[in-house]
Amino acid sequence: MEDHWAKIIEAIGEDLNRPGLADTPKRAAGAFKFLTQGYSQSVDSVVNGALFPSESSEMILVQDIELYSLCEHHLLPFIGKCHVAYIPTGNVLGLSKVARIVDVFARRLQIQESLTAQIAETIMEVTNAQGVGVIIEAQHMCMMMRGVEKQNSSMKTSAMLGTFRTEQKTRDEFLSLLRM
Repeated sequence: MEDHWAKIIEAIGEDLNRPGLADTPKRAAGAFKFLTQGYSQSVDSVVNGALFPSESSEMILVQDIELYSLCEHHLLPFIGKCHVAYIPTGNVLGLSKVARIVDVFARRLQIQESLTAQIAETIMEVTNAQGVGVIIEAQHMCMMMRGVEKQNSSMKTSAMLGTFRTEQKTRDEFLSLLRM
């Protein structure tokens, strides 16, 4: 990957012998590996059995989970927050595991719409929940730094599964909790 970064830097007209760029291909390769580490992670290894028996059948919401991803169209970042809610059926997921699941999928080349669905489907599968709701709000550098250059734009996507899709009162409770 370092060789490819070196070629890209040279292709834009830069001199890799310039002191500030001497180690840039190595650093860029390391950064890109970190930003795409979701490809080397699995949901099973991230969850690591952290499902705990619980009598709770009320909504659980983890709000404002920071996320950083790369747009698969331009390889530019999109940055935002994710809100995940689910209604358990006998087991609850360790709190940090919700954020880790977000990261597994965010740290891959993505579009926000797919990321939202992947998180919801995975939480549903892992927890066997009655329902799952996921909302992502993000700012896309591909829209802010290039193209239309709209600095104040953000994108919101949602995925509603199970009772979050079929029962309006469940969806309303989720949206109400986000406004608190």
